[in-house]
Amino acid sequence: MSEILIAYYSRGGSVANLARQIARGVEECPGMQARLRSIPPVAVVTREAAPPEPESGAPYLTRDDLEDCSGLVLGSPTRFGNMAAPVKHFLDGLGDLWASGGLVGKPAAVFTSTASMHGGQESTLLSMMVPLLHHGMLVMGIPYSEPVLSSTRSGGTPYGASHVAGEADDPNLTDDEKVLSRALGRRIATVCRQLEAGA
Repeated sequence: MSEILIAYYSRGGSVANLARQIARGVEECPGMQARLRSIPPVAVVTREAAPPEPESGAPYLTRDDLEDCSGLVLGSPTRFGNMAAPVKHFLDGLGDLWASGGLVGKPAAVFTSTASMHGGQESTLLSMMVPLLHHGMLVMGIPYSEPVLSSTRSGGTPYGASHVAGEADDPNLTDDEKVLSRALGRRIATVCRQLEAGA
């Protein structure tokens, strides 16, 4: 079975909820499986090593996960219109994977969550795409052939799945956000399957 890696950093639960919906979409495609992995937090000063596994949620992401996957969906909360520091920190450490071409030709997509409707969702999604393009990945979004993309009043962009958490940081996704997250998962799984069939 081919695996799509869904790697994310989440503090309030919104990004983790998006990841689970994307995984559902991936697994709606026959022969495709989702592998959920979380990105560990970083600190300015490290006083003690973080545990090798988080106390709850998906296991931490490793380089092996990236090398083994057939495709990647990367998620982060928005930090001033950009990806969160732990995601950037992890990506910055992948120079050897870039040099070896380990991700070249693999499908990729991105997702995010913000506190407000105009809190930088699209710029965050675009910022996450840039390193994936440098790795030679085939970056894709959500096409307007998904009708909900034109009618959503919450999250969802052509650049990737998203969630509007609001001032209360509500991690619960709207129906539209769930539909678009699953659509993104199905899309990357479908393209991955087509690429593998033609290889």
